[in-house]
Amino acid sequence: MLEPWAWRYHAWKKRPAWWLWQHRDLCGAAVLRATAQQEVEALRALGFRRPIALIPNGVELPEIRDTKRYSDFSVSEFQLSAFSPSEVRGQKSAVRTALFLSRIHPKKGLLNLVTAWSQVRPSGWRVVVCGPDECGHAEQVKRAVAEAGLSGEFDFKSSVYGAEKEALYANADLFVLPTFSENFGIVVAEALAAGVPVITTTGTPWKELHTRQCGWWIDIGVEPLAAAIREATSLPDQERHEMGQRGRRLVMEKYSWSQIGKDMLSVYEWMLGTGPTPECIA
Repeated sequence: MLEPWAWRYHAWKKRPAWWLWQHRDLCGAAVLRATAQQEVEALRALGFRRPIALIPNGVELPEIRDTKRYSDFSVSEFQLSAFSPSEVRGQKSAVRTALFLSRIHPKKGLLNLVTAWSQVRPSGWRVVVCGPDECGHAEQVKRAVAEAGLSGEFDFKSSVYGAEKEALYANADLFVLPTFSENFGIVVAEALAAGVPVITTTGTPWKELHTRQCGWWIDIGVEPLAAAIREATSLPDQERHEMGQRGRRLVMEKYSWSQIGKDMLSVYEWMLGTGPTPECIA
């Protein structure tokens, strides 16, 4: 909630809580924990001088099947609904899926996605929007989809968990999070862990999408988003697959729970005076 965009959104409700108790509580912490460098910078910009432990969030690495777009394994009724009839018969589908999985909230940039998609209209692609509705924003997005004549290209689903969530990632060809602000963006890491290339914005701390060649890290707005969608959907399947595999390797190297657990333990030991200053302390 201390990221610049979130800080400005409904500020009239947040500022009283900030001055009454939240600022005091944070100032009393021995160490603050940030999940990305831009979160460190946001905390420093608000005047915090306490040590900050820079430790990202972690994700589980799902099993990856080389035949993820084929149905040579048992799937639930929900999972079957995510596949086209040709895929259920074991044939590769001509329809590709761009997945959005997050809260349906104005912050997430879904209206930009609708506008950008209407400009590109990639042939043989659909968008799956999945997540809990907040502030009644889902109806606003659905109206925008209908007004743009995209009803046949957008599919809306409610919240999913566990195996159902894994099935959505497994059947996605592209993940899109056109958000205005994220302190970390756990769904980006989840998509990469599933071997799916990602489009997201500089409102997230995911510059590694660019440096590790596993996605698109773009400016916030319709035009940059449309350009990224156009490029991503025009790539051969094999190139998107290779991008996804680079993303999975990134998660294995940096966002696995084993490494994050070691970093957290080193911070606790340092706080208790039983260990040296960890490298993750900023």
